Amino acid sequence: MVIKVFLASSSGSTAIKKKQQDVVGFLEALKVEYTPLDIACNEDNRMWMRENVPVDKKPSNGIPLPPQIFNEESYCGDYETFFNAKEDNLVYSFLGLTPPPGSKEAVQAESTAIMENGTHAEETSTEENLDQSISEEVPVEERNGNTHREEEEQEEEAAAEEEEIDGEVMEGETAEEEATGEDAPAEEEEEAVEETEDTEARAEEYEEVIFT
Repeated sequence: MVIKVFLASSSGSTAIKKKQQDVVGFLEALKVEYTPLDIACNEDNRMWMRENVPVDKKPSNGIPLPPQIFNEESYCGDYETFFNAKEDNLVYSFLGLTPPPGSKEAVQAESTAIMENGTHAEETSTEENLDQSISEEVPVEERNGNTHREEEEQEEEAAAEEEEIDGEVMEGETAEEEATGEDAPAEEEEEAVEETEDTEARAEEYEEVIFT
């Protein structure tokens, strides 16, 4: 990439000369390679510069003044935009170049990237934790609901079994009572028969004694 700086070597404007010196001096201080192109002595340079400065960057009269800065065919800006980039330590970005390691602009870019990445990482982590917590809560609720239903079913089964056992016990007791009730009259009849036979035996014995 070649940085092109369009200058006017024979300009009668002190302001233009000062601006050109400022741009060139700063580029040399940064050791940025550039190619000076004189529009005062070269009509082709002057026409190319005027044609390639974007319309919205041209002054109201349509004639851009030097210095004008390009990166190959891409327009970078005029002195005012260059000055603003210098104040913000963004000259390399202004020129479309990668700042060298250790430069103020490189350090600033790294700090900005770290802040942006850190903020993005925190937001991503928060979203992931939220999604994870939501995904964990739903199964837990479902498991709790299933467990609760299982407990209710077990309780109902236990109650049914108890009712069956109670019913069997009651039936057994009823059967015993009925059996006892049937056996009692039979025993009483046997006892009555035995007493009658004893009475008759004693009566016969008594008669034998008397008549003997």
